[in-house]
Amino acid sequence: MTRRRSATLRDVATSAGVSRTTASYILNGRADEMRIASATVAKVQAAVADLGYRPNRSARSLRTQRTATVGLISDQIAGEQYGSSMLTGASVAARELDHLVVMGESGGDPDLERLLIEEMLERDVDGVVYATRTARAIQLPRGLRGVRSVLLNCEDPREQLASVVPDDEGGGRAAAAVLLAAGIEDVVVVGEDPALDATAGPRRMAGIRAELATRGIEVADHVACDWSVPDGFEAASQWLAGGGRAAGLICMNDRLAMGVYQALAEAGLRVPEDVSLVSFDGSSLADWLRPAATTVELPFADLGALAVRRLLDPEDPGGTVSVPMTVRHGGSVRPR
Repeated sequence: MTRRRSATLRDVATSAGVSRTTASYILNGRADEMRIASATVAKVQAAVADLGYRPNRSARSLRTQRTATVGLISDQIAGEQYGSSMLTGASVAARELDHLVVMGESGGDPDLERLLIEEMLERDVDGVVYATRTARAIQLPRGLRGVRSVLLNCEDPREQLASVVPDDEGGGRAAAAVLLAAGIEDVVVVGEDPALDATAGPRRMAGIRAELATRGIEVADHVACDWSVPDGFEAASQWLAGGGRAAGLICMNDRLAMGVYQALAEAGLRVPEDVSLVSFDGSSLADWLRPAATTVELPFADLGALAVRRLLDPEDPGGTVSVPMTVRHGGSVRPR
């Protein structure tokens, strides 16, 4: 089978009846600058569509010193529900800006991460988004120093870098506000961030405490445990067996909420009739619970999109931007 020859810029120019220079100006978005008539622009665009012309990306990069690609390096996000949403947001934003995302995942291996950074730089990407699965403080990899970069879901407190993170403190305030609006002031928090560099747990707790303080109250108790279904079940079961009770619970994520639901059921307590509950993440787990849990959503798609937009914005001032978290109401909080 004979392979069909790809259309060239010369083909487009000939079909539209213009010079190659004019066609090039139009295809590179300089029609207004060069004062090219709209009718001529329409002819070139029609020729592009008719011939199926695709610009030569390599040739364009030589002219513009840009490759129209963005590198995204992460520890482990592609296989996670939240991470895949973050990647989707980044990819959509890149396409809107006529770029493609080239992704590499290190699995937390520093040697592999170093090789991925080298590969991205060899590809001459227009910049790198460095992302982490969990919100945490990091130290910028040595290979990215001096490289145009944006941190996604993480921050380096030692460097003045552009970072995009969820507003976990605002999310904590929102979770507490839901319970307060229901007339619940007896609030217990379940879950404690186990990693020293993690930022989500401490910030959510700070927000919860700040919101409760507006009513002159404090967190009634804190059930410390890892953020998993089994740990949530075990910790809540032990707390309940020891006489622990509260009108409202805030779970640090939806997995914890699933474990806590099971512990409450085994103790003969109903949600929301006996105990109201709010969690974090906005995952599908929250919807599978019965009743569906009220949860504070992590805006992962928005985080990914904003990181790419900031990376490709030459006027971006740098610094950390916190993206608001919103409440998705289920049936786990009693009506007032």
